[in-house]
Parts: sequence; structure tokens; C-alpha cells
Amino acid sequence: MKRGRLRWPVAGALLLLASGCAGVQSALDPTGAEAGRIHILSWALILFCTAVFIITAVIAALALFADERWRRRLGNEKLIIGGGLIFPAVTLTALLVYGILVLGMGGNPAGTSDGLRISVIGERWWWRVVYHDDNGRRIESANELRLPVGRPVRIDLTSADVIHSFWVPKLAGKLDMIPGRVNTLTLDIHQPGISRGQCAEYCGGPHALMSFFVIAMPEEEFATWLANETEQASEPTEDSNIKGRELFMASGCGACHAVRGTHASGTIGPDLTHVGSRHSLAAATLPNNAQAFARWIRDGQHIKPENPMPAYRIFTDEELASLSSYLAQLR
Repeated sequence: MKRGRLRWPVAGALLLLASGCAGVQSALDPTGAEAGRIHILSWALILFCTAVFIITAVIAALALFADERWRRRLGNEKLIIGGGLIFPAVTLTALLVYGILVLGMGGNPAGTSDGLRISVIGERWWWRVVYHDDNGRRIESANELRLPVGRPVRIDLTSADVIHSFWVPKLAGKLDMIPGRVNTLTLDIHQPGISRGQCAEYCGGPHALMSFFVIAMPEEEFATWLANETEQASEPTEDSNIKGRELFMASGCGACHAVRGTHASGTIGPDLTHVGSRHSLAAATLPNNAQAFARWIRDGQHIKPENPMPAYRIFTDEELASLSSYLAQLR
């Protein structure tokens, strides 16, 4: 009976452990070239450490419980020098060389596309994303990256304030974002899908809520999406959305946010020209819908404490609904 009772909890624990090996933020489920190399190196280290642990445990058991003959063998000077000095030096050096070869010392892979370049600027506590296309145009977005599948893309990383760190476990290792310096990462994604990233360097305040999504798309879909991103904001047609735009302009939102095609040209906060088409809001803190916009506008400090945007409680429920609806239709 006891075995039967234990069987289900043990099975449940194993399932929980297995579920941690996949998902949008799992380093054990790589979909990028660099993450694949890190995955190989990780398993090499895990297997090596496991083998060393087993050998060490066996030697310790022999030293404790075996007869005198085995103890004399284990105390042999040659075995101590070989196993305690030569073996670690040779194996650790081999692992170091292997790691350098596998990871390529962080160098960009051959064939990196020079046409598309993306700049990501870490800010407290969100991500400014700027696309530089083949025609030299600068297209600004925020809190998500859209990338073509099968084409290496250069990502220039820097910070506007404090040290941040860009990390997408499924795609690549983490790379620091340092004020006044540009670090370069190349992302080469093998298959379409969504990956979640996180700031991996404590940057104060709501650091834990400074996340983002990377959305890998087939080349044709990405080209269509990027072409749409270059367009100005769509004109609202419904009365509630028109009223929402009027509130947006009258309330001073354009002092911090830009909406291309309108008088809003702020640069302090994220560009909202196509905010309704993004995967999430508030740096992957909220889903993207009108209700989430309303929550963020009215109670953003409760959702993400210390973020630079104050809570706006000046709107009536009707006004808030109109403003949120206007933002949600900016696609």
C-alpha cells in the first residue's frame, strides 16, 4: 500500500521536472543556433560531472569499506598524482578548449545578414527596439523582437541608464547592456515560434518584470509585418476610438509617447504607433487587449511598482474605455 501511495506523488514530481525542460523560456529546448551550441556544451559538462561524481563516490566507498589490499592501492602515489593532478588538468583543459570551439568565442556566424540590423536599448524597465532595414529606415517598437527564420540577424545591445542584460534562453546566452557601449549578439533562429526573454542583471525596482518576447516568423510573414510597421498609425473610425484619440492628445500622453501620423512625438516612453499588434503589454507583464490597457493606465504602479509612468485616475470609466479601445486598435 505504501508503495502505491508513493507512486503517484513520485510520478507527479517527475512530470513537473520534465515540464521545466520545455516552454518559451527553457534553455533545454533551444531553437537558435547559439542556444543549440550552449545546449551541447551543457550536456557535455553534465555528463562529465556525473561521471566524475560516480568515480569519486566509488573510490570513497572503497576507501571506507573495502579490505586493506584496496586501501593500499588507493594510497599509491602514482594514483594520487595521476587522479588528483594530471586527470583534472587534462580534462578541464580539454573542456575549456571544447567550450571555446563550440561557442566560437561569441563570434558572429558566417553569412550574417548586413541588410537588417536591430538595436535594443535597455531602459528602466522596458526595452526600446529599433529596426534598421535595407533602405536605411528606422522603425521603432518596444518590448518585443520580431525576427525572420533562417536568417542570422545582428542585434546591437546598449543601455540608456544602468546595466541591463539581454537573455533569451531558447535562442542564445545572455549579454550585458552597458551605458555608452554597444555589445553585439547574432540571433539565428531555426523554426517559427515564440521565445521569452528576461533582463538578467538586477537593475533596481521592478527588474523581475522587465521581460520581452521574441517572435520568429517565416521570411515572407516577417517582410509583411515589417512593411506594416513602417506605416503611420491607422485612423480610428468608430466614435469611441475617435474620442479615445482626442483624450490621448488632450491628456498629454504624446509628451512621453509617439504615435506616428499624429502630433504625439514623445520619446520618454515606448512608441505606440502599432502597440495593438504586439504580443503583450508593459514588457511582457500583461496580455494585449483593451482591458489590460485600462488596468495599466489606471493602476500601473500597482501592476509594476516604480515604473516611470504614473497612475492616471483622472478618467471616468467611459473615458478610460474609449482611450483603451483607441490604443488597442493601433495595429
